[in-house]
Amino acid sequence: MESGQDALAAPHSAGRGGPDFEVPKGACDCHMHLFDTRLPFAAGAPLVHGDASGDDYRRLQQRLGLTRNVIVQPSSYGRDHRVLLAGLRALGPAARGIAVIAPDVPEEELSALQAAGVVGVRFNLVQHGATDDSMLEAVTRRIQHLGWHIQLHLHTRDLLRLASRLAALPVPIVLDHFARVNADTALASQVAEQVERLLDTGRAWLKLSAPYIASLDAPAYANLDAFVQKLLQRHPDRLVWGSDWPHVTEADKPDDAQLLSLLALWAPDEDLRKRLLVDNPQRLYGFRS
Repeated sequence: MESGQDALAAPHSAGRGGPDFEVPKGACDCHMHLFDTRLPFAAGAPLVHGDASGDDYRRLQQRLGLTRNVIVQPSSYGRDHRVLLAGLRALGPAARGIAVIAPDVPEEELSALQAAGVVGVRFNLVQHGATDDSMLEAVTRRIQHLGWHIQLHLHTRDLLRLASRLAALPVPIVLDHFARVNADTALASQVAEQVERLLDTGRAWLKLSAPYIASLDAPAYANLDAFVQKLLQRHPDRLVWGSDWPHVTEADKPDDAQLLSLLALWAPDEDLRKRLLVDNPQRLYGFRS
């Protein structure tokens, strides 16, 4: 039998405790990944990781008090969705998926992904692999009739370069990892302004996920405070939270409870935290109330 401390442990996550606030019922982790080393990584994959299963993730969910999650296809698997689809089957109707596709994807594959719980597609221009920005408009045409969105992980210079094209897309867009706002401090103010402009359109969202990617100011990430708090004042309905488990970019795994507890600092109001963790994900990812 596991000890009390071991029962609270979760693979690829430091710490044993829970967050510093009572997590509302139906709270969602909007950004996490799964890995299965029995299946091959894409040729030349820039990032790979050891096993991180649905069962492993359920331990983290239990520890944090979360009940919903969004599985994001990592660049490691390219357009091979076998791990994603297995994870959606294992985690059930409380999970949604984000796939990676090319413009020539067969319609029957799109239908199968949608039936499995996929609600969007990802462009990762940081860990380059199966997609590039030349595909943006063509992929949008393939997914628009499904009601899906486009999720993007972008270097700050690419966000500034692509902002006008993103604003013109006829589908919602979701920016990963605080839009990497402080990853290049020389561009931080321009990135913050551009994020606000995109959110002003009413069709863009921002993920408060992986602060270690957006800022080197660990573990408090105080240089994100003003950026997040301003967005919470202006766009509280366009922000969601994600863990980024199993933290593929991090050799030393963070404490996910500490990452979630940042919301207690940025959003001390209980109702506002419920919007970030429950109401906003419900609208973006189509969870039933």
